[in-house]
Formats: sequence, C-alpha cells, structure tokens
Amino acid sequence: MKAAETSQPTVQSRQLGTQLSGSMSFSSQMSKEDEEMSRNALSACRAKEEEIEKKKMEIRERVQAQLGRVEEETKRLALIREELEGLADPMRKEVALVRKKVDSVNKELKPLSLTVQKKEREYKEALEAFNEKNREKVQLITKLMELVGESEKMRMKKLEELSKNVDSVHSL
Repeated sequence: MKAAETSQPTVQSRQLGTQLSGSMSFSSQMSKEDEEMSRNALSACRAKEEEIEKKKMEIRERVQAQLGRVEEETKRLALIREELEGLADPMRKEVALVRKKVDSVNKELKPLSLTVQKKEREYKEALEAFNEKNREKVQLITKLMELVGESEKMRMKKLEELSKNVDSVHSL
C-alpha cells in the first residue's frame, strides 16, 4: 500500500510539471503571437503611411503640372493678346474671351491650392493620432506582459506550496 502511495505523488508531480510547462509554453506562444500581431499591425500602418505619402506626392505633382500649364498658357495668351491688340477691332472680342478663360482658370486654381493645404494638414493630424494610439498600444502590451508575468509567478508559487502540502501530507 505504501509503495502505491509513494508512486502516486510522483505521478501527480509529473502531471503538475507537464501542466506548468504547457502553460509556460502557451504563454510564450501568446507572447510570440502578440509580437507577430504587433509587427503585422506596424507593417500595415507603415504601408498605409507610404501609400498616403505616395498619393499626396501624386496630387502635388498633378497640381504643380497644372500650375505649370496654366503659367505657360497665361504667357502664351499674353503674347496672343499683344498680337491681337495690334490687329483690328474684330479680334478684341476673342482676346476678351481668352482673358475671361484665364481668369476662370486662375479662380479654379485657388480652391485646389487650398484643398491641397487642407489635405496635408489632415494627413499630419491623422498621422499624429495614429502615432499616439500606437504609443498607447505599446504601453498596454507592456503592461499586459508584466501582468501575465506576475500572474505566472504567483501561480508557480501557489503550485509549489500545494506540492509541498501534498508531500507533507504524504509523508505523514
């Protein structure tokens, strides 16, 4: 009977050790998964930032190209106007029409410029908000890791106490 009793705590100790090592590997697995999730989230955010920056640059280039074309057109129209002023009255009507078109294009450019500035400001604000939330996430993950570590330490201590209690009951 005593031989069976002494082998039983050893089996229980092994089972307890197996459970503990299983929970420790699960914890490290969760930590690796958290790290992987963080890396994935960070790389997705970086990709979005790069995409936003690329789109911003494309819009800026298009606006600059339009501004360049408008300037060229304005110069060309100024030359045409000078030539037309040298001509008879029938051409003055066309010059006035072209001037109105130039003014119209200039009016269209002003809101575009304001829109570009507004979008740049929004982008900066969104980036700042993103960075703030990312910092908050890192702090929370750090806190989570600390809490998980403390919890595991407390569980290990309690298991050791229970193991000692089982050993002391068994030795009686």
